[in-house]
Amino acid sequence: MSVEDLRQSPMMGHMLDALDNGEDIGHYGRLVFAMIGRHFVDDGELVGLLTQDHDADEQEIKALVQQVREKGYSPPRRDKILEYQEQQDFPICPNPDDPDACNPYQELQFPDEVYESIQEYREEKA
Repeated sequence: MSVEDLRQSPMMGHMLDALDNGEDIGHYGRLVFAMIGRHFVDDGELVGLLTQDHDADEQEIKALVQQVREKGYSPPRRDKILEYQEQQDFPICPNPDDPDACNPYQELQFPDEVYESIQEYREEKA
């Protein structure tokens, strides 16, 4: 998988373009990007992409990527992304009024283990 695979998601493409321009995508933007991006690129590339954000230093980004990997965070659902977005200036979801927008599970194909992990969580919760 690759950065080009991430671009299948308009939301991730929006954040990739912002990062390419050196924009600050905000703490929650970086978190969402790491939680999704880790399934498509290796940690080094993920750190490289996120350090294009002029508001975060490399050590902070490395710690974020490591935490996301160690905790095994699943990609967030659309409602969680919108909740995060309310807490910062950068619009993680470029089109929040579209109910089909910014749903990573509709926009991207994750590795099977992501879906298995979610299913296990739901079974344990039930």
